Amino acid sequence: MAKSETRWICQECGWSFARHMGKCPHCGAWDTLVETVLDTPASNAGVQLATGAATVRPQRLSQVDGFHEQRVSIPMGELSRVLGGGLVPGSIVLIGGEPGIGKSTLLLQTAAMLGTEERPVLYVSGEESPGQIKLRARRLNLTGDTVFMLPETEVDALLAQAETLPTLQALIVDSIQTAHVDDLNSAAGSISQVRECAARLQRWAKQSGIPVLLVGHVTKEGAIAGPKVLEHIVDTVLYLEGDPFHTYRLLRSVKNRFGATSEVGVFEMREEGLVEVANPSEAFLAERMVNVPGSAIAVTMEGTRPLLVEIQALASHTSFGNPRRTVNGLDFNRLLLVVAVLTRRVGLRLADQDVFANVVGGLQIAEPAADLAVAVALASTVRDRPVAADLALVGEVGLSGEVRSVGQLEARIKEAARLGFRKVLVPRTLGRQKTRLPEGVEAIPVRSVHEAIDLALA
Repeated sequence: MAKSETRWICQECGWSFARHMGKCPHCGAWDTLVETVLDTPASNAGVQLATGAATVRPQRLSQVDGFHEQRVSIPMGELSRVLGGGLVPGSIVLIGGEPGIGKSTLLLQTAAMLGTEERPVLYVSGEESPGQIKLRARRLNLTGDTVFMLPETEVDALLAQAETLPTLQALIVDSIQTAHVDDLNSAAGSISQVRECAARLQRWAKQSGIPVLLVGHVTKEGAIAGPKVLEHIVDTVLYLEGDPFHTYRLLRSVKNRFGATSEVGVFEMREEGLVEVANPSEAFLAERMVNVPGSAIAVTMEGTRPLLVEIQALASHTSFGNPRRTVNGLDFNRLLLVVAVLTRRVGLRLADQDVFANVVGGLQIAEPAADLAVAVALASTVRDRPVAADLALVGEVGLSGEVRSVGQLEARIKEAARLGFRKVLVPRTLGRQKTRLPEGVEAIPVRSVHEAIDLALA
């Protein structure tokens, strides 16, 4: 017989305690301990498990079935790019994002594209009724003839229904936080329920070879609720990000066992749903004003995709003792580093200036290759001299004022040339690399920030 035990489990880190506390001793979060009833199996369960596990025999790696090489093609190119070329049979994919960002819209569009008469898609909804999803499909101009709807939250029940459709193309569960199993007494969305539901869906996906897509809620801190235990179970974790005041949505891969991480797909939210942006660099630069002080073009990399973004900077005299440093879309600490280098190594007077830096379009840039563009944009606004309209910048700024090399320079320069830029400021180490430059583009090597500013503002 199973024994019941009451534990207090932190909803942020998953650690359990014998008594309630206001603050979790492990992760430091407040008011996250929830009382949960755990069912402990009898002592002979371990013997049965060990006996059943003995049926699995060791196998040579060269003889392993390579069914993962055959991916399920997705007509939506941006989603296929982020997944690494399509859905892998038997994989389990988690898509997280803030409420209203477009997770259900993206998956409903994907279901309509993937499904065929011979191989339909099963869409399991625990939050919305079939009528509500029908209204969304009508708004998106989707017929839904190849999509089966199932309003169910119990995992074993929905898997039993999935077994009645042996030719499924994919299974979509919206969302994992509403799913539950009857074997556990805790409420849906708790750590024990999320862990067990995801584990059962994972086992079913591996045995059946049918890919499973899960929708995951996020907490107020921006992490997928679960917590990290859910991200460890699944094969791929995708985040759908976006500024609510912009129409662009970014689908970012943070974990992928079958492809590269940090890949990004760009979508635009329209009335007919999420539409792929085939040329995101051109979209981010569509409203750019040329020959305006304080604007510079940076060439960044999102996964394997080069992107050109406009970085705007503004320095304004302050009458207060402590000047402000405000940043949007960039790492705040990187901005402080660039400001310190400009003050100490270049001689710009920024101690009495409020400094603002912004990435146009709502994109978040984390890599240091945008440092040089930030430095030139700040120098441009301080000296009130515009940067050349056909100039792009690539480079990391060091504390000594040097411009350090970055990766994938050739791909960055090719993307800049494709959009009409004729000059690119690059680190001097470019000369030591075998880089083939596109025709009509001049790569200008610079060694220091001071030299880059003089060339960019000449």
